[in-house]
Amino acid sequence: MPRRERRAQLLDSALEVFVAHGYHSAAMDDIAERAGVSKPVLYQHFPGKLELYLALLDESCESITDKIREALASTSDNKQRVAAAIAAFYAYVANDTGAFRLVFESDLTNEPAVRERVDRVTEDSAASIAIVIQQDTGLPMQACRLLAVSLVGMGQVSARFWLAGNVDSEEGERITQSDAAALVAALAWRGIGGYPKEQ
Repeated sequence: MPRRERRAQLLDSALEVFVAHGYHSAAMDDIAERAGVSKPVLYQHFPGKLELYLALLDESCESITDKIREALASTSDNKQRVAAAIAAFYAYVANDTGAFRLVFESDLTNEPAVRERVDRVTEDSAASIAIVIQQDTGLPMQACRLLAVSLVGMGQVSARFWLAGNVDSEEGERITQSDAAALVAALAWRGIGGYPKEQ
């Protein structure tokens, strides 16, 4: 198997193991077994468990920040931008790979390299949103960043809350992903839409 394909296969297998067991309980033996390779093959690509985890985390972080940038670039209508950005967080956490757990629910956030990457998701997503807010409102950039971080927090925290089933009714009925995202987007737009556009 070509090196790039093997690496992708190992990352897919590692993702399954890390999502199922967390960093501390995951073993390189389990990852190698899941991938159908020997441990030496695994170590040819990744010198250790932390490096493997960081490679996965880099992919996961890049995925969500790319989705936010795509959402912002998808339209020039700010109401639709808010809806698209919130929907991006919901789609990310609802993805059946569970990759969001590495970013938002890592059991390794005391490791500086992990913490830096996790914080960068919020910072990079907020930076993209802050630029749009600043261009439209003319507010000082520090105010725009604060508003943007608030929107990012609203999107990712509410999406995880929804995914955990915390809004299911007593009958077990669930608010659909699209309805939940639309509800939160409407709340976010009521707030951010109150800042007048600069003429």
